[in-house]
Amino acid sequence: MTGSPNTPPSLIGIDVGGTKIAGIAIAVPDPSGFGDVHVLAQSNRPARRGADALVADTIVIIDELIAQLPSNAGDVCAIGIGTPGTVDGSTGDVRDIANLSIDYVPLASAVREHFQLPTVVENDVNAAAVGAARLVEAGAADRQTIAFLNLGTGLAAGIIRNGGLDHGSSNTVGEIGHIPVEPHHWLCACGQRGCLETAGSGGAAKRLWPYADPPMPNILAVAANNAHPRHRQAIETRDTIITAVADTIDVLALTVDPDVIIIGGGMARTGAPLLDAIRTELRRRGQNSGFIHALNLPARLRLAPTELPVGAIGAALTAQSLPTGA
Repeated sequence: MTGSPNTPPSLIGIDVGGTKIAGIAIAVPDPSGFGDVHVLAQSNRPARRGADALVADTIVIIDELIAQLPSNAGDVCAIGIGTPGTVDGSTGDVRDIANLSIDYVPLASAVREHFQLPTVVENDVNAAAVGAARLVEAGAADRQTIAFLNLGTGLAAGIIRNGGLDHGSSNTVGEIGHIPVEPHHWLCACGQRGCLETAGSGGAAKRLWPYADPPMPNILAVAANNAHPRHRQAIETRDTIITAVADTIDVLALTVDPDVIIIGGGMARTGAPLLDAIRTELRRRGQNSGFIHALNLPARLRLAPTELPVGAIGAALTAQSLPTGA
């Protein structure tokens, strides 16, 4: 893994998803964590079930990334991994990756021992928050509070304050999708009823609108088409989802008070139409409340870029500050 001594070191990031594992190698010219992110190599493969398969697939992807590095790239200095499940920040062990049928995997130590490189494991939404903040807000991230709102299968947020992740006392900061707002409504995977996630996530959109995949672009299109036979149903479904997302943004604004809220996850691939719908609902609320209007929430919203693997880039960046030999 020897590179040019006159070039910045390379970082490798892995994003573990429910259906695929994505990897990226990047060079970051400014060691402080700001400046352009230069993509050096990318690789991915389908995710398989089981702890042994996850470790093996992660190692294969990292090997592929190292093999793809250009000859003038700097040495790989660290590896970062973003994964669902419960991450022990002190050890990099992971528990309860439900979609991959994994109860426990010592992921950081397995990868660290194989490559003899500093390795860190972070919650996948937190890793994506780091990547999104870097790509969307660039050098402003070190002096802002940024919330990354992940509208994926579930609903969660990653919080960055003054350039660093906020983990809280028990690593549950940002599990905002499990705030119950309608306790007699839909059952949530967490065991509660009426959580924000049951109405405002990509998983909720698929459940409420089984007619298209992905559902959100179709929901918005049909809601705008008076002649469509499902027009009224689409309006009701759109309003249910957008109301829950706006509720989530309200909670973030009134608790974390971020300068910027970056919307990412699978639902964010809907793009501008989704952002417009959310902003419209937030403006409607502001018309009825001077207090909410003064928060200027529509102006705080951004979309995460969809052309780059935000989660993998963020995972790589989380490894940037690791000391040699970690």
